[in-house]
Amino acid sequence: MPRRWDIFCMVVDNFGDIGVCWRLAKQLTQDYRQIVRLWIDDLLSFSRIAPDVNPGMQRQSVQGIEICQWQPVFAEVEPADVVIEAFACKLPDAYIAAMLRKRKQPVWINLEYLSAEPWVVHYHGLPSPNPRFPLAKTFFFPGFVPGTGGLLREKHLMAQREAFDVAAEQAFLQQHKILERRAHQVRILLFCYDTAPIEGLVHILSESPVPVLLIVPQGKAAERIVALSGRAAVRTEGLIEQKQLTVQIIPFMAQADYDRLLWSCDINFVRGEDSFVRAQWALNPFIWNIYPQAEGAHWKKLYAFLDLYTVDMPPETASAVREMWLYWNGGNGINNAVWMNFLSLRESLTQCNKKWVQRLDEQADLVSNLVQFTENQL
Repeated sequence: MPRRWDIFCMVVDNFGDIGVCWRLAKQLTQDYRQIVRLWIDDLLSFSRIAPDVNPGMQRQSVQGIEICQWQPVFAEVEPADVVIEAFACKLPDAYIAAMLRKRKQPVWINLEYLSAEPWVVHYHGLPSPNPRFPLAKTFFFPGFVPGTGGLLREKHLMAQREAFDVAAEQAFLQQHKILERRAHQVRILLFCYDTAPIEGLVHILSESPVPVLLIVPQGKAAERIVALSGRAAVRTEGLIEQKQLTVQIIPFMAQADYDRLLWSCDINFVRGEDSFVRAQWALNPFIWNIYPQAEGAHWKKLYAFLDLYTVDMPPETASAVREMWLYWNGGNGINNAVWMNFLSLRESLTQCNKKWVQRLDEQADLVSNLVQFTENQL
């Protein structure tokens, strides 16, 4: 039975929060035929990853989903059957008042951030009574192990990934005007936060014994590379050459195309939550730039994931992953040996990633868990 869902999203991390909420809304609509209304405060950021969204329209329908701009003064609306408060964004008081007036109160879910920390299993699914009203919300924690909410994974995602062969890749790259691969060239995607040591990486890649194509979405990281390289290295707009390194700066893509870009690259540098999960489904070696938090709280999350992710890897592969990831997140120094060691283990990493994804695939995905949970409540 189709249920009505309201998803509330407040943009904090430019593309991470809305990236997760948009995929969630699409999967509810496309895989489960649910009726979804998405409330978001920043339509401009949203439109960068969803080109069909018009940032000037306060209400619109895109891919069967009603999209509404979340205004500071919230107009009265009829609440949906299921309400998702993404990443503790706090529902408007007027909406909570409307929930209280309903004869049958909605299922209220607080969708939390993704973490591999062991405590997540114990807190997933716990109710949280409202201190002022006779309402309760449920904490829903995405995660990598049984007992958590699982990960976003569309029903046909892995079949689409498997069907993405050489011809499909070539057509995709041509469509987006991405440079053809030169002989023995390594193709790398770079999507990272401002805190990442980009300059050190660019220096290492430019001195690499093999040619490297570095694909960088427009933004601060691309601006830093342009500034670092100097105008003499800029061959044409969006294209930079420096010794063994070619940098191609590209516009942001819709999420489905971004997935294909991850599938097309030999190594993916990714950030945040949405890209981090999609890089795992891509199977190729990846390096995660975790969202930096106050007082270094993100280090616990990073180590927790590394412990889980590398537990079944051969020791030398696990060591190379840890070394590279800690460097990229600012914990260790970097030198060419660290990079070359990681690069030399690409095949081993790809095989390990396949086993990792098989393990993840044995668990129910986040949306199917949400649908089952809400059906049991309604």
